[in-house]
Amino acid sequence: MRDRNAPLTPADLGTLAWDKMDGLLPAVVQDRASGRLLMLGYMNRDALAATLETGLATFWSRSKQRLWQKGETSGNHLRVAAIHEDCDADALLVLADPKGPTCHLGTTSCFGGEGPAGPGWLADLARIVADRAETGEETSYTARLLAEGLPRIAQKVGEEGVEIALAAVTRDAAGCAEETADLLYHLTVLMQAKGFGWAEVIEVLRRRHSSKS
Repeated sequence: MRDRNAPLTPADLGTLAWDKMDGLLPAVVQDRASGRLLMLGYMNRDALAATLETGLATFWSRSKQRLWQKGETSGNHLRVAAIHEDCDADALLVLADPKGPTCHLGTTSCFGGEGPAGPGWLADLARIVADRAETGEETSYTARLLAEGLPRIAQKVGEEGVEIALAAVTRDAAGCAEETADLLYHLTVLMQAKGFGWAEVIEVLRRRHSSKS
């Protein structure tokens, strides 16, 4: 029996329940970093094979009656990290890194626009910081801070850490939230400068939790 904890490979195409819905499987696309639900599409065997081969999400368009690669016109591709089937092998979960908005209306997700704020928004923040690093706009505080280098960034992280500690004993919850936001932002800039992200941090926390469970 196939280990469903492992991502699908081309060798697994024959293990899926293609006959249940006339050769189509619903494919839910989730942002790998933030966990946000991005879109729902349908894949036939050829679409799934193309996705696994190219690493770019490809679907069967029911309106056009052909294979359709997300972003083939807009350039807003979905780079696929892994695909998993559900317990009945008749639905797919596609974990992807989006390039640009996923919805054709220009929003991040096809479900509810930008989506609610939550812990997963830290991944969006990391993308914003990475974009500022790439563009290097002079008017961007993020770009200027990155240009000043790690010593300055580390100094800011230290300052913000002290400020949240002081806020804990001198300010209310709203004030603490503001200082926490400042600290998380500067930590994100530090991660960008050092070349790691929230995914690596979360993985460390997961390993520590697993070792103590």
